[in-house]
Amino acid sequence: MAAASSGEARRGRPLVRSAAQAVDQTVSRAAIVAEARAWIGTPYHHQASRKGAGCDCFGLVRGVWRALYGPEPEAVPAYSRDWGSVTGKEALIETARRHLVEIAPRAIAPGDVVVFRIRGGKVAKHAGIVSAVAGSAGGSAGGADGGGATGEGDRFVHAQEGAPVCEVTLSPWWRRRIIGAFSFPGLEH
Repeated sequence: MAAASSGEARRGRPLVRSAAQAVDQTVSRAAIVAEARAWIGTPYHHQASRKGAGCDCFGLVRGVWRALYGPEPEAVPAYSRDWGSVTGKEALIETARRHLVEIAPRAIAPGDVVVFRIRGGKVAKHAGIVSAVAGSAGGSAGGADGGGATGEGDRFVHAQEGAPVCEVTLSPWWRRRIIGAFSFPGLEH
């Protein structure tokens, strides 16, 4: 798969052509956000993906996928908490690129998946689903490059070790750590 130019990403076109674009159904951003919010309160459990019982950040995204599209597009192998820190393999971002449509971080809208690099020089280990973008009903907002909106009122749903799934502000601290943004395939336009 060849990647498109970065100019295409800034215009909201996919960076990666993938199997995600072969999905035969459409979903709305509102349905994605509603499903993500339905997971709020689910306890954190590494490698799990069961609403109300337990999930991690990746399990949350997988669960939303299953609710909207049906079976997951690939079997998920066991993964460690280090997400490839030892090998340097970007497993989380690579998986997102295989099944979601990559967009520019500055173009995030409700229902999009954001992937974070918590520590500089390390692999991406965290993901969440954007639930609100201030001043927009699904338009663009400021991203990791500092462009766009201020981020006030931007929110996302995520699962973080030691806490149940929750909806939090996409604060400047989180925003600076976004290294990838993705839309679910088949979004209604």
